Amino acid sequence: MTHKSLEICYDFPFFLQEELDEIFQAHEKKSFQKGDFILEEGKMANEYYILDTGLARSFVNDFNGNEVTTHFFVENEVIIEVLSMFQRIPTQENIVCITDCECWKLDYDTFQELFHKIPNLREWGRAWMSKELFDYKQRSVEMFTLSATRRYLNLLGQKSKVIQFAPLKQIASYLGVTDTSLSRIRKELVSHPKKI
Repeated sequence: MTHKSLEICYDFPFFLQEELDEIFQAHEKKSFQKGDFILEEGKMANEYYILDTGLARSFVNDFNGNEVTTHFFVENEVIIEVLSMFQRIPTQENIVCITDCECWKLDYDTFQELFHKIPNLREWGRAWMSKELFDYKQRSVEMFTLSATRRYLNLLGQKSKVIQFAPLKQIASYLGVTDTSLSRIRKELVSHPKKI
């Protein structure tokens, strides 16, 4: 495992090299197998991860006990449950590995120490949180303003690994459609690709 995913994740113009070196050294390698839980509902998030290789997802159980996928995590992204980690409350979400995953882990206490020591890490954190908030808002709006086909194509364009490796049921719940509807959308795209 190289530092490539850390370099991509912490790509921020104001970091000094010595600051990055210190941040990188604070992370430790962690491997998960397909099906392993990174975080389980009811537990506290005490770390975050940067995904080096693999695919993971977060999900909640709805009022009928069905799993609803809330997010997919692909390489070079931060795997985190922000509310639990920073509000110090048990999570309502589960985060599980869809494939084997290699990650870089940073625990809460170490992050807090670095956060107060390195002002540029605070600025990076603000920038990261702003982008996440923007993406979350965009996704919320698109659930109502875009067709299911367009939402599927957006996912394909942004995170093609999800389409490759995630089960149909998980993708369908993320897009807010039934498995049957998603199967139909995929068939239509294969048989009539120019219509889109």
